[in-house]
Amino acid sequence: MDDLTAWTRRDALRATLAAAAAAAVPVRARAATTLRWATVLPTNHPMVGMMDRVAKEVREKTGGAVEIQTFPAGQLGSSRDVIESTSSGAIQIVDEGAAQFGQFVPPFSILEAPYIWRDDAHVRKVLASPIVDDMNAQLVQKRSMRVIGSTYYGKRHVTSGSKAINTVADMNGFKLRIPEVDTFRAMAEAWGARPTPLNISELYLALSQGAVDGQENPLPTIQSAKFFEVQKYLVLTGHIITPRLIVINETAWQGLADKDRQVLKAAIASNGQMQDSEILAQEGKLVDTFKAGGMTVIAPDVESFRKPVLASVPAKFEAKWGKGLWERIAAA
Repeated sequence: MDDLTAWTRRDALRATLAAAAAAAVPVRARAATTLRWATVLPTNHPMVGMMDRVAKEVREKTGGAVEIQTFPAGQLGSSRDVIESTSSGAIQIVDEGAAQFGQFVPPFSILEAPYIWRDDAHVRKVLASPIVDDMNAQLVQKRSMRVIGSTYYGKRHVTSGSKAINTVADMNGFKLRIPEVDTFRAMAEAWGARPTPLNISELYLALSQGAVDGQENPLPTIQSAKFFEVQKYLVLTGHIITPRLIVINETAWQGLADKDRQVLKAAIASNGQMQDSEILAQEGKLVDTFKAGGMTVIAPDVESFRKPVLASVPAKFEAKWGKGLWERIAAA
């Protein structure tokens, strides 16, 4: 055998082995779609555990064709930052309180209006109805984002650093941190408080330094963000039940195969139920936990908080939400 023949055979063998190796590499290693999912919630919040479970399930059930990278604790920016980034496609998935999307489609803000929900079952019923389908269609059209799931974030209560709050009169002049959402501002103003919008990642420091007098959030968030460490009073106002929406960039959604879309939605739905159960379980025990840890728990005159809100907020926003929407949701 001459050198040329040997060389040619070696080349052929290498080519054959290379082709076999390429064929043996799973498709996911060559053509995986990566979705970045951002949240402002701290790493120990049940929502973040859900995100990780969804990522694992989607990777396994799509054979690695879809990879989800999770970015908790505001790593990619504030609530508004990550929503804007999802709209532009820099981030592919975001979860946020429903009212945050009201900046683009105003009726979304009613889903986080004070004293509109009876309980978590009422929330889920409306979120599965044509009411939200209409909002979602507008979100796709206006901002290239689509709601593909939701979770129960919890019932919100007020906390205070130094002042006991028993009736709405005690809120007069109270510097209350709120999300950057118009319905929250209107609620605080109806209470006579001084609404102070602030990103949640900055809130612990603001509370510890007295830059704000207090805040309002569900019990699991008060726990996971450790606000109980810098607040003396827990005031059980139960003023808002927050549905948290899971939203995907429309271009990213359309880029997924139909079967991968179904896997993603199913993973969000099943793991969302687990998350909701965990939130409800925490809500059932955290009042006692906070009390044992030294917080003073107050059962306030809730009607004094409810009355000024219902007298002003629905009428103030009816033109933005659409006539009769409050009544439709309340009656559902």
